[in-house]
Amino acid sequence: MGICPIRGQSNLTTLENPPESVPDRQDSVTVSLCDYPPFGRTELTVGIGEMLTILSDDGDFMSVRSTTTGREGCVPTNYTAKVKHGWLFTGVSRCRAMELLMQPDNQNGAFLIRESETNRDCLSLSVLWRTNSAYLDCVKHYRVSRLQNGWVYISGGLTFPSLRCLVEHYSECADGLCSRLTRPCFIRGLDNATESRPSPTTVRTPTVNWKDISRSMIFRKKRTQSGNSLVSEGLREAITSYLQMTEDDGDRWDV
Repeated sequence: MGICPIRGQSNLTTLENPPESVPDRQDSVTVSLCDYPPFGRTELTVGIGEMLTILSDDGDFMSVRSTTTGREGCVPTNYTAKVKHGWLFTGVSRCRAMELLMQPDNQNGAFLIRESETNRDCLSLSVLWRTNSAYLDCVKHYRVSRLQNGWVYISGGLTFPSLRCLVEHYSECADGLCSRLTRPCFIRGLDNATESRPSPTTVRTPTVNWKDISRSMIFRKKRTQSGNSLVSEGLREAITSYLQMTEDDGDRWDV
């Protein structure tokens, strides 16, 4: 994905480029990790994988409102998890991650990232991959390790400056995983709110076909019909400086 992945040896502990930290966006939501109350003893307050509105929190219990039914009630704090960026879960065990991903709203490639239970310095990427009707052993787990400079990796030969870059890369190709990452683990309430918003329009800036560019086109001051020069002044000056240092090769621009 662009310049994010860096392929190389597994001992990449010192890199010149500074690590890109995950943006500290205030977009965390609270999600229920189970149906509550359990065992159907009373009317269900919240369901597993549902986004909650926190009314109050005393540390052990939360007063919450369901974002799908509007019901209010108290749930144990350890029955909930914080989620950032839609896929980074805090307070989720391996077992709970599997239960969340195995919900019927998730399809192959659904994923989440959580703290590793076996290594405090690592994270785990959990990915849904159903291969049979029994859905046995259908969630695969991959350790996400971190280098001393903050970069992260699953495979030692492919490192990323941030978790976001790692997710973007494996969303484009599986590259050794059981599946390409298709979408974050489904969160009821959050997904409905997101789907109701119009998608932003992507505008692509026209690119220059450098194979069709000659030396004269780069250095002339002529403006295009849109009023913008074909090549910016900064780029023109950079190319000029380069050609001055390599005068013998300058004529190759006219080929």
